[in-house]
Amino acid sequence: MRMRIATPLLFATAYGLAATASAQAAEWNMATPYGDASFHTKNTKQFAEDVAEATDGELTITVHSGGSLVSHGEIKPSVRRGTIDAGEVFMSVLSNDDPIFEVDTLPGVAGSYDDAYALWQATKPMITELFAYEGLIPLYAVAWPAQGIYTANELTDPAQFEGLRVRAPNINTQRFVDNLGGSPTETEESDIPTAFSTGRVDAMITSSSTGNSMTAWDYVSYYTDANLWLPKNIVFISQRSFDRLDEATQDALMEAAERAEERGWQMSRDDNDASLAALEENGIAVSTPNEEVAAALQDAGDKLFQDWLSRADDEAEAALEGYREQQGN
Repeated sequence: MRMRIATPLLFATAYGLAATASAQAAEWNMATPYGDASFHTKNTKQFAEDVAEATDGELTITVHSGGSLVSHGEIKPSVRRGTIDAGEVFMSVLSNDDPIFEVDTLPGVAGSYDDAYALWQATKPMITELFAYEGLIPLYAVAWPAQGIYTANELTDPAQFEGLRVRAPNINTQRFVDNLGGSPTETEESDIPTAFSTGRVDAMITSSSTGNSMTAWDYVSYYTDANLWLPKNIVFISQRSFDRLDEATQDALMEAAERAEERGWQMSRDDNDASLAALEENGIAVSTPNEEVAAALQDAGDKLFQDWLSRADDEAEAALEGYREQQGN
């Protein structure tokens, strides 16, 4: 039996097929719990478009919004397991992993966009280290507008918090509501209309942006712009997925992430202004807390901070102290 000897043409064909397979474009799936109306989702989708353009299609990211791919609480575990490549979460939902993730939901720590950004820069090294331990890479973080309180009735007396069923999207907000005497209820953004219509919640602590995107005027009439804190969303990816990319694609991805962070913070500022105007245009009375309510909020916030200190390790405390020194506090 004669052996078949491969010809140069056959070698060339085989090499060409192998090269094509190795150069196949990467297709990533990214999950976010926020709907398409959210400025965060708009920014994330723009980020995905920027990546596709910068890499000439070598990396495409499909953004699955509104919790359509996996639920909020499953996004980080799914990226860690490699089920999906990228995700976006409300950073303080990770507080069970480490108290540093809830530092941006402590009243009085960062009360402006400039302060919130400085806090992110001060805590980013520790957060990056924690993510790396789980095989994850944080790409960027963007703040929400400052949090306020939506109610059906005007908030004039701290006693109104007693027994009030308040939508609280993370453990720190739940503790804050407890400190006020209210009854916290964990409700995802997409479930807010149903929660109000069924009487599961009477009020919610969230931003002007969420109130606008979820048409809060359909179920509440007042927004107390309390400037409680400016929490952040964080976008992150799998280290394994990143390592599969060539160096040029990796660089393009990280550069797009830098632009997304810068763009996102400005989008947040702009969205806050537009959302406050939209709330008022649609009949919601917007006001700041009176002295009695402000004092109750401050007292609840002080208790929250002391609780955080009791749980935070030395590294988390050092990160916060470094931020305060930088801000001159």
